[in-house]
Amino acid sequence: MHDRYLEVTYRHGKPLAAYLYLPRNENAKSARAVQEQNGLLVDLGEDGRPIGIEILSPCEASLRSINEVLAKYALPSLDHGEVAPLAIVG
Repeated sequence: MHDRYLEVTYRHGKPLAAYLYLPRNENAKSARAVQEQNGLLVDLGEDGRPIGIEILSPCEASLRSINEVLAKYALPSLDHGEVAPLAIVG
């Protein structure tokens, strides 16, 4: 199982897309995606557990909306330092 981490893709110096990898088994693969609020997609493994969150519009995402999705799945919230590469607030 890996720790969670954020991967951000940039274009012209601005975040284009981002993916929050969540703790999971080595062989876990996405079985389906669930549309959540504010351009967030939760990838679920075959066992129904979240394995990652696609942040489709990083410039429009908020720490609050990401944390609401994490809470829905009973996962620990993020802090400002973990989303600093997205330059989002609140």
